[in-house]
Amino acid sequence: MDQVVAPRTHEPLSPYRVFSREEWAALREDTPMTLEPEEVIQLRSVHDRLDMSEVEEIYLPLSRLLSLYVNATQRLFRAQQRFLNTFDIKVPYVIGVAGSVAVGKSTTARVLQALLARCPGVPKVDLITTDGFLHPNAVLEREGLMDKKGFPESYDLPRLLQFLSDIKAGRRPVRAPVYSHLVYDVVPTEYVEIDRPDILIVEGVNVLQTGRPPRDGKAIPFVSDFFDFSVYIDAEDDILRNWYVKRFLALRTTAFRDPKSYFRRYSRITDEDAVATATDIWTRINLVNLQENILPTRQRADLILKKSETHRIEEVALRRL
Repeated sequence: MDQVVAPRTHEPLSPYRVFSREEWAALREDTPMTLEPEEVIQLRSVHDRLDMSEVEEIYLPLSRLLSLYVNATQRLFRAQQRFLNTFDIKVPYVIGVAGSVAVGKSTTARVLQALLARCPGVPKVDLITTDGFLHPNAVLEREGLMDKKGFPESYDLPRLLQFLSDIKAGRRPVRAPVYSHLVYDVVPTEYVEIDRPDILIVEGVNVLQTGRPPRDGKAIPFVSDFFDFSVYIDAEDDILRNWYVKRFLALRTTAFRDPKSYFRRYSRITDEDAVATATDIWTRINLVNLQENILPTRQRADLILKKSETHRIEEVALRRL
């Protein structure tokens, strides 16, 4: 007889069911592993720890859950069509991935894309990052916001909301701007086209951000209003700082050496100065953004993945239905 998983909660009134790593891994059941070790290596970011065990124990159960959610949403869509006697087109199932700088959002988003694209029926799964919707550096410099890059006010929010609205309206194709981490700016002539995927993953630090509700009761859309499911990747502040510094040091000997790199000047400083510089950037900018804007949105997520210092996800919290 299969063992029944008994999830825990931190407190009696918690809206989440909390699973240890072992409890969550048991929910994989017979979900097949569809990624090869070489593919897993290609999916992880420069400083992330991602191996086959992480995929098997964390991401396969999650892909199974999301597949169930997507199929249930499609059944509900067809039922609504019959009820309304309409012939609306099926719209993408949108998944948001949020969390701090350096927490591993990009890796999580890429792994989910790869796994979901290999689910039964071979759905079309696209991925975008909200970095492309940042204001160009020229605008940020004019507005005095270069040190607030990644904060809510640094995004072209109307453009991002219009993009998501077009996605949910089933328009095709919809174009998203492209951001270059090499030149640290939006590339004005480059776009990625999203053409009615079955699933769209939207990754960004502030995708769960909200604002103050209007006093007159008028509708103000938030990015998360367009999500069908959302994931928040969590880790302690000091762990995130260490990861950020290590990533900075790694980039200093790789991408920063590219002549086109915005950060090329950092490739020539000493190790001691590099650590000091990265720590200063983290403390002045990324930690402030985390504490003021990102962390307060954690409890809005449908799923919270809690990481340890080794990058292993040790706890999973799933919002109750």
